Amino acid sequence: MTDPRRVIAKRAENLEPAKPYVRGWADAKRGTEALAEQLRAAGLGSDFLGLKADVSVFGDGLVCLGPVRPAAVELFAKMLATGLATEMAEHAGLSSAVEPPDAPAA
Repeated sequence: MTDPRRVIAKRAENLEPAKPYVRGWADAKRGTEALAEQLRAAGLGSDFLGLKADVSVFGDGLVCLGPVRPAAVELFAKMLATGLATEMAEHAGLSSAVEPPDAPAA
């Protein structure tokens, strides 16, 4: 039971030697560590205590967030939106600062 991107694949609890799960788990571990570092820098490290690397039976790395408070997820989503808006503005050549999504316009 998986979606086309194999994100909802079964967990790899009975790993087979022929599967490339080590590479997938290593990718997930790097992604998990990078995300954890950024969450700690933003003061959200204690809200994502279930953050961990995992791997599917297909060898695809998965980053599991675990249970998270709704307020922490809302702040995380706003941070992502602000970062994406800033990146898009930089690519568009805009020099003005990008305001957070809920900030009042000047």
